[in-house]
Parts: sequence; C-alpha cells; structure tokens
Amino acid sequence: MTDPATGAFPSVSPSAPSHVLAEVPPTARLRTARRLVIKIGSALLVDDRTGKTHRTWLDALTDEVALLRRRGQDVILVSSGAIAVGRRVLGLTGSGRALRLEEKQAAAAAGQIRLAHAWQEALAHHDITVAQVLLTLDDSENRRRYLNARKTLDQLLSLGVVPVVNENDTVTTQEIRFGDNDRLAARVAAMVSADALVLLSDIDGLYTADPRVDPSARRLDEVRELTPEIEAMAGAAGSSMGTGGMVTKLIAARVAMDAGCAMVIAPGKGLGPLGALEAGGPCTWFVPAQEPRAARKRWIAGALKPEGTLRLDAGAVRALMDGKSLLPAGVTRVDGVFQKGAPVRITDPGGRVLGVGLCNYPSDEARRLAGHRTGDIEATVGYRGPDELVHRDDLALTGSGEPPG
Repeated sequence: MTDPATGAFPSVSPSAPSHVLAEVPPTARLRTARRLVIKIGSALLVDDRTGKTHRTWLDALTDEVALLRRRGQDVILVSSGAIAVGRRVLGLTGSGRALRLEEKQAAAAAGQIRLAHAWQEALAHHDITVAQVLLTLDDSENRRRYLNARKTLDQLLSLGVVPVVNENDTVTTQEIRFGDNDRLAARVAAMVSADALVLLSDIDGLYTADPRVDPSARRLDEVRELTPEIEAMAGAAGSSMGTGGMVTKLIAARVAMDAGCAMVIAPGKGLGPLGALEAGGPCTWFVPAQEPRAARKRWIAGALKPEGTLRLDAGAVRALMDGKSLLPAGVTRVDGVFQKGAPVRITDPGGRVLGVGLCNYPSDEARRLAGHRTGDIEATVGYRGPDELVHRDDLALTGSGEPPG
C-alpha cells in the first residue's frame, strides 16, 4: 500500500541481507529484497477480446516499478502477452482456435514489438530506460549462454535499466521452449540471484483444493517445503490467455527455492498489486531455506564436474581467501581443454584444491592470459573481455585440500 500523503511505498531500505527474507514478516519481504523479478501474466496485461494492452493497469504497475527503483531495488520484468497481442494483429483468431507452432512464432514476432513499445512508453514517464531480453530454455541450460545472459542482465541493472524478458518464441521449437513464463521467470530469478520472485496472476495463491469447485478449499499463506502433498494441490490452467497453471507455478517455485529465492503468488487484477502485497493482501509465499548466493555457490561446488584446472600463486590464494575475484596475473598454470563458462578446479601452488569456479575464458585464451595484468587482456586475446578470469560470484571455495585429479 502506498503512503496516502506521498504516494510512495513505506520507506524501508533494502539493506537487510537476503538470507533474512525467510525470517522477516511476510509484508516486509518485498521491500527487503535487493533484487526482484516480477512476472506478469497474459490475462492481466492483454484484453482477451481486443488483443490490446490494459493501459490503465500497465501505467499503475509501472508507477509501482518506478517507486521500487527509487527505493534502490533492482527490478526485472518477465512479461507474457506477445502471442496474445500478435495473433489478433495477424488475424489468427477464432473461438477456441489453437495455434500451430509456426503460427505462435509469427504471432510472437508481431506482438513482441508492440508489447515492448507499451512497456517502453509506460516506463518512459518515469525516465526509466527499458531493455528487451529474449531468452530460450537453451539459454538457461548451456553454461556459456547462461553466463552471457547473466552478465548482460547484471550490466543492464547496474546501468539503472529495467530489463523486460520474454521467451524468444520466434526461434524456439517445442523441444526447447520453456512453455510458460512462470518457469522462465524462475530461471531468470535463479540466473541473476534474485532475492524474490513475484508471480502476478489471476489467482491469489495456492489452495488446498480447487476453490472454484470446493468451497472448503483453504489458501496457504506460506510454504517452506514442496512436499508431495503440496504438489498434489496443483490444478490445471484457469485462463484462456495463458499456458501456465498451478502446476507450472509449483515447478517455478522449486526452481526459485533451489536457487535460494523466495517466490510469491499474488493477485494482479486490481490496480497497485505490489502495494497490496506489501500491505498484507492475499498471497502464498514459498520460502527457501538458504539465500541466493549460498545456493549458487553450492550448485557450482557440488553439481558441476570440473573440466580443467587453474593453479594459482600465493598472492592470488590470499586474494581469494579475502573474498576477491581471480585475476589473470595470479594464475601460473592452466590444465585441460574447456570452453568459456566451464567449471574449473582452483588450486594453490602445491596443487591442493581450493574450490571450483566458472572460467570467463576458454582454455586456450586462459593459458595466454595466465600471469598477465588485466590491462594486457585486449592485446593478448584480441578483444576486451572481463577483467576476472573467475568472478567471485562464480567461485565456490571448498577448502577441501584434496589433490587435483
């Protein structure tokens, strides 16, 4: 809820560490999150009859996004609706008519430009720059493309831009589609280590049963573990506009929680849905057991098989122990053949494993860079790449002391 005197959200700085989101009151979770991903369903954004955007609703939401930005929070929007807009532009309408894949791709191409323009216009009133980012499932599963997308989103946020993300429907096939923007939003939240994911929908949370047919159904205020009983509560899609239902929302919840990101399902139909959420409106929070940074480092350390080894000098080891990134100057040897974004072992001068990290350069370039200063990168590899061989956010120190191999 906004302050009636100022029109602003309550002035609470997003300064609390992200791991405390599990412990703060639910009404404070949104405002204590440093980085938010907000997913908007098609039914909220697009008029089913005309295929046009709900401009009054969109303007009200972007007013709230602007307030979040002024409060110092990073915001990424995941916007559905491109196909819904484009199918009417192209005349692909008809009662109950299901689109073929190639028709969906054509509709997405026609609708995406209109949807992006609507976001651009709405946020321009607040002098906020918008950037369109189109992703596929493959982009979140291929390590090199995953890192590229993550770095692009991080850079946009650091420049004060609000990225608007959608699935790249014009080039995807059924085999490499997310299939719904709930899962896309969760993958984006995991990719950027977001603290909270907000799914604005035409429903107000997870119920013990379908409330449309069971009057005794009860909404759950909070879920801390996705048990088989919780998963059994999911139902089918309830809107003709979207492709997702509660099943996909629970899949999204699992992805988000595994990444240490809190997720909330909240109603979005009324004006000012984010303010209503902060004021304690109806919703269901899915609360992870760990914070995003810890979850990401655990994934790097335990889920990825190293493809090479970087051996460091004593100075680089001390820098890593102080929480700094790995620069090329501190590397004395590169073993293995790997591509950009591959997981590599990090060892001390004696060969003891210190941890695992994602390397910003392929093995041949890493060898050429080893021992060089960051100012030599462009001259050495022919382009100006990252200063870090392994960024500290992509580094999991285990301190195992095990010999490489």
